[in-house]
Amino acid sequence: FDFAKQSGYASNQFAVWIEDADGGFVKTLYATRFTANGGYQNRPDSIPLWVERSGLAAASGADAVTGATPKSGPLSYAWDLTGANGERVPDGTYRFFVEGSLRWKNRVLYSGEITIGGGAAVAEAEAQYTYEGSADQPALTGESPENGMLGAVTAAYIPPQQQ
Repeated sequence: FDFAKQSGYASNQFAVWIEDADGGFVKTLYATRFTANGGYQNRPDSIPLWVERSGLAAASGADAVTGATPKSGPLSYAWDLTGANGERVPDGTYRFFVEGSLRWKNRVLYSGEITIGGGAAVAEAEAQYTYEGSADQPALTGESPENGMLGAVTAAYIPPQQQ
C-alpha cells in the first residue's frame, strides 16, 4: 500500500496484522512505535482495533516489528507464514488488516482474505472509514485530505516453488 505522511498531531499511526478465518489473532507484521510502545495509553484512539485484537494492553509489549513513522511512499510487509509463537501456520484462509489513525478518533480499516497453501493468489482489501469528532476536534469527512494517508491495500501469496 501507499503511505502519505500527514502533518499535525494524532495521525500517522498504523498497524498491519494477520488473523485466522475464525478471527483469532495470528501475528502483527508492523506497528508504529509510538502506539506499540505504550502510546495507546495516552491516546487510546491510536489504532484501537489492533491494540485490542493483538492483546497489547494485556501483554508486556507488541509481538511486532515496530518502527518510527515511515517516509511517504509505497510500503510492503512480508509474512513468513508463522504465528506469534514462531511456528508455521496451517494452510488455509487468513484475514489481513491495515488499520490507520487518520486524525484523532478518525480512522480507516482495510481488511481482506487470502488463502495460503494452494496456488498463487492476490487479494484486495476493502476500506472502512470511521469519522468521529471529539471534544475539540471535528470529525473528518469523505473529502478530508487525511483519507489519503493509506492507499489501496493488497496481499499476495506466492507458493514456495514459485519464489
